[in-house]
Amino acid sequence: MFMSVLSGLIVSVDAFFVGLSLGVQKNCRFLYLAIINVFLLGLCVVGFFIAGQIYELIPFDPDLIVGFAFITLGLWIILHYFVSKKVRLKTIVIIGLVMSIEAMIITMGLTFIFLPYSTIAIPITVGLAHFGYSTVSFYLARTRQVRKIPAKLSYVISGCALIAYGMLAFL
Repeated sequence: MFMSVLSGLIVSVDAFFVGLSLGVQKNCRFLYLAIINVFLLGLCVVGFFIAGQIYELIPFDPDLIVGFAFITLGLWIILHYFVSKKVRLKTIVIIGLVMSIEAMIITMGLTFIFLPYSTIAIPITVGLAHFGYSTVSFYLARTRQVRKIPAKLSYVISGCALIAYGMLAFL
């Protein structure tokens, strides 16, 4: 119970900071975030059905896949934003893809953990949580006080949240 609550918190932190980092960008519109989250929800549902099919085929603990995937995504987010100078539409699309794949992996991980009692509520909950937290932080980023936060800091925090989630999979 504790691990699922902690996992949900970390997932929320990641979605919160992704929304914040997009909200700080002047060229990012809420429509982009909404499209990302619709795509994300679709991938969550796909991940749920894939997880149920491949669970028996994996010869080792599936948590290892989840852990390494999250650590890799987190490191990629951090390194990408230390290297990049501008955030363009292409970068926003990449953020959306990474966030969607990350949510799909979360869904697969939660499905693995709770099999055989997993339900469609898992991908829907993950998708709606991402949408809720990223939307709140996106609009929060449009306030005068939050605009002073450097966008790169929110990417680093988002990446660290993913790394922490990946490390939890090894416990």
